[in-house]
This record gives sequence, C-alpha cells and structure tokens, in this order.
Amino acid sequence: MQCSVPLFDAVPLITVFVCVVLGQLLGRIRFGPIQLGGVCGALLVALLVGQTGCMVEGSLKDFAFALFIFAMGFSAGPQFVENLNLRGLRFGVLSIIEVVFVFGIVMLAVKLLGLDPGTAGGLAAGAATESAMVGTAIEALSRLGLDPATFKALQANVVTAYTLTYVFGLITIVLFTNLLAPRLLGIDLKADSARLAKEMEDENGEEIGAPAAPDLVGRSYRVAHPGLTVASLEASLDARVAIERVRRASATVPVEQGLSLLPDDEVLLVGRRDAMLDAHALVGPEVAGTETGDIVLVERDYILTNKEAEGRTVSDLRREAPVELRHGVFVKSVKRMGMQLPSLSKIALQRGDVVTLQGLEGDVERAGAVMGKAVPHGNKTSLIFVGLALIVGLCIGHLSVHVGGAPMTLGSGGGALVSGLASGWLLSRRPTWGTFPPAAYELLKDLGLAVFVVCVGLSAGPQAAVLLREHGMALPVVGICVSLVPALVSLWVGHKLLRIDGPILIGAIAGQQASTPAISAVVQTANSALPVVGYTVTYALSNVLLPLMGPAVVFVAHQFSR
Repeated sequence: MQCSVPLFDAVPLITVFVCVVLGQLLGRIRFGPIQLGGVCGALLVALLVGQTGCMVEGSLKDFAFALFIFAMGFSAGPQFVENLNLRGLRFGVLSIIEVVFVFGIVMLAVKLLGLDPGTAGGLAAGAATESAMVGTAIEALSRLGLDPATFKALQANVVTAYTLTYVFGLITIVLFTNLLAPRLLGIDLKADSARLAKEMEDENGEEIGAPAAPDLVGRSYRVAHPGLTVASLEASLDARVAIERVRRASATVPVEQGLSLLPDDEVLLVGRRDAMLDAHALVGPEVAGTETGDIVLVERDYILTNKEAEGRTVSDLRREAPVELRHGVFVKSVKRMGMQLPSLSKIALQRGDVVTLQGLEGDVERAGAVMGKAVPHGNKTSLIFVGLALIVGLCIGHLSVHVGGAPMTLGSGGGALVSGLASGWLLSRRPTWGTFPPAAYELLKDLGLAVFVVCVGLSAGPQAAVLLREHGMALPVVGICVSLVPALVSLWVGHKLLRIDGPILIGAIAGQQASTPAISAVVQTANSALPVVGYTVTYALSNVLLPLMGPAVVFVAHQFSR
C-alpha cells in the first residue's frame, strides 16, 4: 500500500518527526488530573497517519528501541540493585504483586476471549502503562517463527491493544491513587502527608533538603557579648550556621572550635537565611559593607557510595561526623532516580542517591570526598562506554536456552535492559569510568521510545480497525481490571501486612505500575513529596520486571492459541 501523502512517501523520516511532534502536543492536553503523555499521543497520531499507508521500513524501529530501553535500565540501575535486599523486599512485594496479577488476568482473558499473542502483549503493556513492554512483546513475536503476514498482523494487534488499554489503565491508576485509595485507607492524603512529614522532621525542626530550601548567605557581625566560643555559638544556632572567619583588630584569627570570641571581634557567619535571624540577638549588630569577596559559596553534587553512610539519615551523618568534617557543610537536597526526596531528615540514604552539598569550596570538597564521588561536570557523553555497554547487552540478548523444546532468549531489548541496569549501577560506583549525564539518557529514553512507537504505529495503522471490530469494548474492560486489581491487592497487603504509611504506600502503588502521571498527581494532591519515598523503589523494580514479562505473556499466549 503506497503512502497517499507525496512528501511523506518521498522522505519517510519526515513522517516520523511529524508524528512525534504532533503526538507530544496531543499528549500535553490535560483532562483534570489525566494527561496522556507524549508516548500515547505519538502512537495515536501514528495510527491515524498509518491509515494513509505511510510507514518507515528498515531497522530504525529496533535501533530506537535499543537506545530507549538501555537508557531506561541505566536510570533505574542504581536503585534496582540497591533494593535487592531485605529492606527493599518490603516494597518489592508490591512490584511482584503487580507482575503476578497482570500476568494472571491477561492469561485469563486469553482463555476466555481467545486473544492472540499480539493482543495479549499489547493488553498487558497498555493496562499496566508500561510502554517498554510493547517493544519486548513485539520482539518476542519475531522469535515465534511466524510468516511475515501473520507477524505484521500480530504486531499491529500489540500496538492497537496497547493504545486502547493504556488510556483506560492510566485513568484507572490516577483516579485510584488520588481518590479511591485514600478513601479506602480512611485518610486525607494532604493532611496525613503533613502529619507524617512532621513526625519525620529533624529533632530541631530543620527541613533538610527541602525543595524550597533557602540558599546559603553570608553575614558579618560584631561580637557584643563576652563568653562566646566558636563551638557554643554554632551550637546555639543548631548547627545551621558556621563561623567561617574571625577578624580581631586588623588580623584574621584561625577558626577553631575552642576559640574564644572577644567583644568587637568581627565574625563572618555562613548558613541558612532563616538561621541568620537569630544571629543578631546571640552575637551582636550586623556589620555593613564588610569585604566578603574572598568567601565563595559553591554547590556540588555527589553520588553516595560510602557503605557506612548507606541506611543512615542526613541527621545521623551530621550528628556522628567529626566537627571538622561537617563544619560549614549544608545539605540542600537529596535526589533518587532524578526525583527529589521530601524535606525529611529521617529518610535513610541509599547508595546511588545524589546529594547536593552547599558551603565554602574547601568544606564541601572535604565532606564530599568522604560521602562519595563527585558528579562529573560537563554535559558530554562517553560514547565508548555507552557503545561497549550496548554491544555487550545485544550479545547477551542473542543467547538462548531451550525450555520445553522452545528457545527462550532475552532478545535485543532484554539484553539492552540488563546491560543498562549494570551500567547504571557501575557508574554510580565508579563515576570516573565514563560519563552519561541525566540530560543525555533522558533524551534517549524520550526520543527513542517516541520514534519506536511511531514506527510500529505507522505499520499497524491499516490493521488497527480489525482488532477493534473483533473485540470491541472487551479490551478496555479487561484493561481496567488489569490496572485496578493489582492496585487493590497491593493496598490491602501494604496496609494490613506490611504496615506501610498511607501516603508512602499510595506512592509505591503508583510506582509499581511505573506511572509517572499518577505520582505527579499524587504529589500535587498531597502537597508533599512524601509519596516519592515509596514510588522510587517500586518504580525501579517494575520498570525491569514488567518489560521482562512481555516475552512470557507472548510465549504462553502463543501456546494457548495453538
């Protein structure tokens, strides 16, 4: 079938980018808390354009998917590996519930509705809102030894079933986490998040790592009260302020904890803006016009790699660290998987967390060297590291074992995912081995997935109506069940058995379905980043387990249909 649009037929790549752009615009449209997102938007546009017969041949689809799933594995790698322990198992149970129930409900639908392997794979991917499963399911179809026409039809069914059920799965999980789950738990999400946040605050009330944490400031004061020492003054200000310089007459006096401050000494305090409000009463009047040009405050990101710091809170580290190590160093934020944790100093740190330190350059570098590895400056990607990792992953995906006479293999997508996980974890431990900045792998994830779904959407367009006529509204109904049932089971298990606090549990349920729109809506409803604590764990686990489940769904559905 020839494309009826001459320009698209002459330059097929234009078709791809037109669909990507229009899909992104469509995905931005918001209906209350519901937003389709660029992936589903691009797929819908591609299915529509595909009705004209336009498609993109060649290996662009496979290339884009390999880049996407490698980047996805890379971003989840540190968090995934760190939670392969007893502590992570508590939240990991929810991801396992997701996988087991999604697989079980889809297989039940296969038996009752007579679904083919392609439709089964698309149903699982869409209802679980896991776009990566589309790629692993299509790749699994290609290994079933089907004739080209059958493969093309089943591939179209994957895409169509995904598109149809994704919308219903997304709506279901967003409404469940924001409206139904809080009611079932008997909580007000906003009020309960505020209460729990208050309980988890630091003993002195300091909100370490608050999203709106004020920048550090420097102020000079003239000592007016006798009997002060450096240590007593810093302790009086709850360690939120550090004395960085003492001038006595015209000379600078070395700052030591035991140094006694004399009246008329001029002290330079560096700390959080709110803490400076108390300095006037404790020290004396502020000195205006004092030269502070030699005092340069910096901000540095460090990847936590220190084993001794793992499992400790920011308050623990500040309390237990020697004075000379913590002096003048302030924690601005802690990010996990690119998401900023709430301003709670009782949340345990994990290796791979990115901790942002503020203070004087020497103080920050001294503390950062003990904490972990500095995040490399610059925005360049080590193509040697990324290229070698992809080569290894694709080779791993090519390996196969025979189970019941059938070859089982990870495929290129599964191999790239495993390689991405290993690479992300490795660079979190050895940042000097290569560079792959967040902006780079986020681009690969977004563009790679968008190009992939456009390619398969264009090829699926002409056959999309066939599946809709065959199953009608049965697929959306099953899609709602696939999204809702695991969430209900996880809510009961998390609340009754695992005793997870409500806001964190709701965030974890959004993560088990790898739903970024759901957690965004939850955070907005809660007016707190607290649900992110549960979300990051299950999101990392589900982003690995669900794509790897795609081939299993296709293989078992194929056996049922024979």
